[in-house]
Amino acid sequence: MTDDLPPGGGATGEPNGVPRAAPEPDAPMPLVGRGGRRRDQALALGWLVVAWMLLWGDVSWGNLIAGLLVGVAVLVFFPLPPVTFGGRFRPRALLVFLITFIAELVSASLHVAAVALRFGYRPRGAIIAVPLRVRTDLNLTLTAEVISLVPGTLIIDVDRVEGVLYVHVLDVRGPQDVSDSRKRVLAVERRIVRAIGSPAEVRRLDLEPAERRNHP
Repeated sequence: MTDDLPPGGGATGEPNGVPRAAPEPDAPMPLVGRGGRRRDQALALGWLVVAWMLLWGDVSWGNLIAGLLVGVAVLVFFPLPPVTFGGRFRPRALLVFLITFIAELVSASLHVAAVALRFGYRPRGAIIAVPLRVRTDLNLTLTAEVISLVPGTLIIDVDRVEGVLYVHVLDVRGPQDVSDSRKRVLAVERRIVRAIGSPAEVRRLDLEPAERRNHP
């Protein structure tokens, strides 16, 4: 007694009995050399120092030295999984990012101050989910850090697998405010990727969601 064969197929279950070629194994992940590891650590240290000085709101030699000490301590005593940097620096896009960030920082600070000075006004908050288009650990981290530094927005949680940021937004009056807040987060991601992302990551910014699923 023989097993039933699929219609039009041979013993292999393929058309005309021709076996299908075995799928190629996934390409091994590239190893990070010592020079690349040091470059990644230097980049992480630089961002930690910038975040430290922005949190204190004072650019001084004392804050710079303190930021370096804190950054080195964080990297030594709380080591994170290696995050490789495969992008490229684009000075013009980086300048646009910095200028826009400073403008948004001032604008958001004035808005939060105005809300705080409105006696009797109780602002409503909302938590929104924002799926990012580039789901690398570096992009998730940088976007989350920048969003958290802007007054009125705070990262509540991060879904690393799906690449989703959960952001708490202050003073939400209607659906349009929620939509505008989501667009602002995506605009921050776009400026970061255009400043330091790889060409493939920059191309992903303009893909539709269905296309992004087919382009890892």
